[in-house]
Amino acid sequence: MTHAHARRILALLALIPSGRVVSYGQLADLAGLPGRARLVGRVLRTEDTSTLPWHRVVGAGGRLSLPEGSDGWREQRERLLAEGVMLRGSRLDMKMYQWQPDLAAMLMLMDH
Repeated sequence: MTHAHARRILALLALIPSGRVVSYGQLADLAGLPGRARLVGRVLRTEDTSTLPWHRVVGAGGRLSLPEGSDGWREQRERLLAEGVMLRGSRLDMKMYQWQPDLAAMLMLMDH
């Protein structure tokens, strides 16, 4: 993993709006790293994401990826619920909550 890859992933993570989620693979795609979902997971585990909305990244099927019942799982679930994301156990409806930025909006957001 290069530092540039991590910076791109973290910059995009910061843009995910409240009440929306992305999958690990989608975040990789948006960062220009198709097929690198595991890299996104590694960046989220190893970089300081305490000031970033790490909780808005979920598995492709809308499932929370942290071990159910763990402190991280509880924190992610509580944060998403506080943003209005409805969950059934560890799962949410990706069709309802998935962030789908258009290219123009994303470029504008990244300039700021």
